[in-house]
Amino acid sequence: MKIGVDARLLSRPITGIGRYTLEMCRSLLKLENITLYLYSPVPIYSGHMEGLESAKIITGTGNHYLPWQFWAKFILPLWVRKDDLDVFWGPAHSLPPWLPKKMSRVVTIHDLVWKYAGETMRPLSRLLERYQMPLAVRLADRVVADSQSTADAAIKEFGINSGKLSVIPLGATLNRNIAPVEILHQLGIDFPYILFVGTLEPRKNLTRLLTAYSQLPIHLKDKMMLVIAGGEGWGGVNIDETVAALGLTNHVCTLGYVDEQTLSRLYKNAHFLVMPSLYEGFGLPMLEAMAHGVPVLTADNSSMPEVAGDAGLLVDAYDVDSIINALNILITNQELRDKLAAKAKINAAKFNWDESAHKLFTVFEKAVSTRKSYLS
Repeated sequence: MKIGVDARLLSRPITGIGRYTLEMCRSLLKLENITLYLYSPVPIYSGHMEGLESAKIITGTGNHYLPWQFWAKFILPLWVRKDDLDVFWGPAHSLPPWLPKKMSRVVTIHDLVWKYAGETMRPLSRLLERYQMPLAVRLADRVVADSQSTADAAIKEFGINSGKLSVIPLGATLNRNIAPVEILHQLGIDFPYILFVGTLEPRKNLTRLLTAYSQLPIHLKDKMMLVIAGGEGWGGVNIDETVAALGLTNHVCTLGYVDEQTLSRLYKNAHFLVMPSLYEGFGLPMLEAMAHGVPVLTADNSSMPEVAGDAGLLVDAYDVDSIINALNILITNQELRDKLAAKAKINAAKFNWDESAHKLFTVFEKAVSTRKSYLS
């Protein structure tokens, strides 16, 4: 089977949906009788090439955001036609229009942030999602959702027939090339810590998290510092300014974007992960933390309870007191952390990239069958 992939997100350092695209492609390439075509307006980021060696990579040299949208709409369909694909897969909410009529098409929907937490998005991104996602759902022969929560929201919003929709969760990534423990000292992490991982943007609810942490008794902050790892997003989320205003300079360590080896070390040595987001389509850092045997504090909305399972403590993301209480419990209750940590690895073991890729391939087969019956 010849499968085309919109691989734009592989042309930059990895984040959530980029991680999904990369790991799914790597696992798909392990299957027999598959040829994967990766299309991007710019070259694939060199650090992502491991595991993609057998893929056919077709890229341009452009590098500006708006032309990327032009490329996806007008140039990509032309490239795709030359390769006579069986199916085209959009791993990030969109599909190119004007694909060849005989070509099957599948799209993955990760979340409906534009609908349920639109105020936390860039205005342009929200506008594009509102336009592109419904169009992709209409164009697709099959639709994939990361979680049941996202699937339910998509059915409600778009009226998708349940037979057209498949729920395929993400997998847990364990990086074998973990940075040495000494890296923690180099980063300024000198005592036990709570970890946050994610792009610094309004949806991640960092202001409430920092406010809650600041209101803990000083002896609890002295017991566990808060480490924040994530690249700068949008929305004026100035973490260093907030940390200083709340008097947390000696208790919060902000790292910015970190490489995969460093991130694995941060997960491995964390006492627990905090992710009290306002909305998540899946919440991959939770799964990555649990794969390292790390319990999670997360929110009781959208997909997060589904992913955390019984390895997490849930809070009301909008209630600072709820976050304070949960932080207090997890910092002071070693026995509870140990119980949740034991459940974390068991829960994470249910999520596997290879199994997810096999399910995705089955969806591709169904899409091909649907397209053939549609044309006959």
